[in-house]
Amino acid sequence: MNTTARLAVFGGALALLAAGGFAVGKTAGPVSAATSDAGHGETHEGAMPNHAEMAAADALPGGLAASKDGYTFTVADPAPEPGRFSFTITGPDGKPVTAYDVEHEKRLHLIVVRRDTAGFQHVHPELAPDGTWSVPLTLPAAGSYRAFADFAPTGGKPMTLGADLSVAGNYQPSTHPLSRTAQVDGYTVQLTGDLTAGKTSPLTLSVSRGGVPVTDLQPYLGAYGHLVALREGDLAYLHVHPDGEPGDGRTPAGPQVKFAAEVPSAGTYRLFLDFKHGDVVRTAEFTLTTAGTPAPASAPADGHGH
Repeated sequence: MNTTARLAVFGGALALLAAGGFAVGKTAGPVSAATSDAGHGETHEGAMPNHAEMAAADALPGGLAASKDGYTFTVADPAPEPGRFSFTITGPDGKPVTAYDVEHEKRLHLIVVRRDTAGFQHVHPELAPDGTWSVPLTLPAAGSYRAFADFAPTGGKPMTLGADLSVAGNYQPSTHPLSRTAQVDGYTVQLTGDLTAGKTSPLTLSVSRGGVPVTDLQPYLGAYGHLVALREGDLAYLHVHPDGEPGDGRTPAGPQVKFAAEVPSAGTYRLFLDFKHGDVVRTAEFTLTTAGTPAPASAPADGHGH
């Protein structure tokens, strides 16, 4: 995966997505595990996308569509039982993909987050010989979730596909005020730099503990940090990695981890930094806004996202 993550220009293609993803973050209420969210710019089992839908998916930022370039992300159960989650990536031939390039020590990165950007998880499923991915995933609270499969099929381009999940129960939305400082397990992580729509944005994240800079961050998946950015509303996905890598002779093990990121539009973004210290991986969360051209508005259709 490139150091500078690239997101496609979506232009008018976003308008082809039926249903806005931000609706679930606006109202509380019961969520049914049996609810199906078809008709939101995704390919569901048994449905064949037409050429216009495929072109629209290709123009979208990462994670907004379940299919791209003939590849489709299909979950076994959109309302998974706690501790059990499986899915397949099918290729242009309609068969499950079994060959993947290794990107940062893994063949696939799975990101799962609730539509209001609570409950973020970055996990790594295991691949069975038949092409089925499995991971003991548990979704922490009621609501609608988005799962992102970040991978590169052997012989194909890196891509991120998205699929919807749900947990039944009384949904209680979370809000996230703007924040450049995160506190997690006694660590303080400070973010400096600004996101600029359509341009490369340098970001620096500085890690300290008890007021003392952390200078011995541990490599995690071949880097000193992993950063995921999600645009609030539709959860357009951006996965970036830091400048440099452990052991390259020029990248220090903290306290600063530097990134270069691109965001496709103005708006509010949630950022999640995974870092490892003391043999434990922790996640620091931030909320930023950026100026520029706003994303096209999408109209909520069913009250629980797409």
